[in-house]
Amino acid sequence: MSVVLEREGYDPVTVNDGNRAIEALQRNDYDLAIVDIHMPYHSGLEVIRYLRTELKKQTPVLIVTAFSDPQIRRQAGEMKVSGYLTKPFDPDDLLKKIRAAVAVV
Repeated sequence: MSVVLEREGYDPVTVNDGNRAIEALQRNDYDLAIVDIHMPYHSGLEVIRYLRTELKKQTPVLIVTAFSDPQIRRQAGEMKVSGYLTKPFDPDDLLKKIRAAVAVV
């Protein structure tokens, strides 16, 4: 994913787990967060909940998951997630969702 984003001129910041995601969100403001649902330490939904409730940020968020789960989609919708990608995804679909998410801001 980082290679696709860099090739398109984006400057992605990557982290390997939910703790590091929360730390990065505490320290910086981002134009967009792309969050995997299944991460060590904190799930993607926990990271988004922290972003929305503790940090009070409305940063656009795209969720990436290996499974299309209606319950996760519902929870994500309640947290005002901008988009949802199921792995494996088409890079063009990723870029379309990114452009749509950041255009709303």
